[in-house]
Amino acid sequence: MDMGLNNKTALVTGSTKGIGKAIALELAKEGVNVLINGRNDEDVERTVNEIKADYPSTNPQNATADIVDIQQREALFEKYPNIDILVNNLGIYEIMQYEDVDDEVWIQYFRTNVLAANGLSKFYLPKMVNNNFGRIIFIGSEEAIMPSGQMPQYCMTKSMLLSLSKSLSKLTIGTEVTVNAILPGPTLSENVYQIIEGLYSNDDMTFSEKEKDFMTTNLPQSEIQRFIKPFEIGRMTTFVCSPYASAFKGSPIRMDGGMVPTIF
Repeated sequence: MDMGLNNKTALVTGSTKGIGKAIALELAKEGVNVLINGRNDEDVERTVNEIKADYPSTNPQNATADIVDIQQREALFEKYPNIDILVNNLGIYEIMQYEDVDDEVWIQYFRTNVLAANGLSKFYLPKMVNNNFGRIIFIGSEEAIMPSGQMPQYCMTKSMLLSLSKSLSKLTIGTEVTVNAILPGPTLSENVYQIIEGLYSNDDMTFSEKEKDFMTTNLPQSEIQRFIKPFEIGRMTTFVCSPYASAFKGSPIRMDGGMVPTIF
């Protein structure tokens, strides 16, 4: 299916690995010129070159910046003042007990997971509205609506992004600009892959067998009984970016593999 995105420009934050990279790749597959973001310039440049080699008709570019830092964010705005698509993917997470989450940790998570995304959205949204086209997507988590209790500092920020998404969507009334959130469930990022491999010392087990055992033991509520693949989230994100998805407005789009037991 042609998504109607050829020659659009997209900034995907945290796009040198994991879900962010998968989103960038899937957008490039549809002819989008992706701006690759990360703090490490070598990682960013490597990803840019990889996408250019795989999709030579597109023009991926280096958008190295620590977007949590206001000055670096403003420098990014000067370099790329106009985009069509903003995917707020960057985020940090860690399993922590509530009693260990002090004020400094709360502030760190708020600045990284919320304020950075808000700062980008605040700059680009008015331009999108003025152009009568644009897409802003926040990558959330099932933890935003179903906190496990294992990451209270993370869950809080992801819940806040849902509220922010809805508030910003109200500013797009009557335009072809949309603001939405996608809520992935447990996803097979590079880090998760290494964790699963580290949990099982039996070399005779295939990764699929390890994955199945882990899901049965630890995540029985998952209906797919496997980790979501990053490219699946990338394809969903690409569709939501498409002109054909303009009816999604302020929507929390669940892609949790059946983790959340409620009907909505």
